[in-house]
Amino acid sequence: MDPDSVKSTLSNLAFGNVMAAAARDYQKELLAQEKGHASSSVNEEFDLDELMDDPELEKLHADRIAALKKEAEKRHELKMQGHGEYRDITEADFLGEVTGSDKVICHFFHREFYRCKIMDKHLKSLALRHFSTKFVKLDAENAPFFITKLGIKTLPCIILFRKGIAIGRLVGFDDMGGKDDFSTRTLEVLLLKKGDDFIQNALRLGYVAAVSKPSFCRYD
Repeated sequence: MDPDSVKSTLSNLAFGNVMAAAARDYQKELLAQEKGHASSSVNEEFDLDELMDDPELEKLHADRIAALKKEAEKRHELKMQGHGEYRDITEADFLGEVTGSDKVICHFFHREFYRCKIMDKHLKSLALRHFSTKFVKLDAENAPFFITKLGIKTLPCIILFRKGIAIGRLVGFDDMGGKDDFSTRTLEVLLLKKGDDFIQNALRLGYVAAVSKPSFCRYD
């Protein structure tokens, strides 16, 4: 037999053996990885089971569910009272509306006054932001009794009520610099300040029991 041919055959056999060994090693590596993944999955499931059995975590979960349920019930109750929207009311509705919720903002307006329409736009936006406060509007022409009773002489006039008691008011646009192009945020800050001023005065005079929240609109 030709020596070169023998040498080539042996070389091919050796290369084949190496490749076969490499293939076996590769298969072993794949099997090891699969076993590792399976073991890791079992450990993860075991750890998860341990977490689910942790009484402290179970209590936290139960407390969270209870809090969310209570919050949803409160929100539904407020929605039934007219919160979350900006509504027209009549003089006959007025007392029931301002005493039916802890916090109410009422806009006394005139349908023909341009600035009342500007105020409507901003209050409609705020009604969506501050769900815990009820926002309503009352046509001054159709509410002569309460216009006189509350001493309203200039429109637009916004009055803040807490538990049926008038605690502050915003008259005209003077507090907004007398301009028509003020932002909703500017009005929001002014209303919050009106409520906070009432809170501070109540605390100073010792009427702590009359105050349940640190500001007029904040709750959401």
